[in-house]
Amino acid sequence: MAYWIKISEDRKEYIVNLDRIGAFCVEPNQRIKFWLPDSGQPIVVNGQSNPEVYQMLCNYIDKTLSQVTHDYWIRIEYERKEYLINLARIHTFTCDTGKRITFWLPDGVEPIILNPQTYPAVYHQVQDYIRTTTGYSLP
Repeated sequence: MAYWIKISEDRKEYIVNLDRIGAFCVEPNQRIKFWLPDSGQPIVVNGQSNPEVYQMLCNYIDKTLSQVTHDYWIRIEYERKEYLINLARIHTFTCDTGKRITFWLPDGVEPIILNPQTYPAVYHQVQDYIRTTTGYSLP
């Protein structure tokens, strides 16, 4: 079932199906950023200037992470921001000789680089997801 939300930002009105969003970035200054599906355009909702929509997004994120499908979602503190990422929306994973796993946010251009020493729990979640979903493994 689709979860539609109406957002007024930057003199534009958007009607977005949140169930199609693959990643959210929650910043400490009450901002939530996500990328529109199929376009990569970022939308930033500021809790100060748009408190109702900000709260709706927070409620949606909490609800999504508490559902049975949460196995595909990971939560990571990365570069002083909290990212919530649906691994099922990731299409490419790479691994370098330093055993760092890199993937790009769905519908965005920002890479997430996981070092096994810096992010051990999330690193293993991603490894398990890759193994379970693709049948392949990364170090």
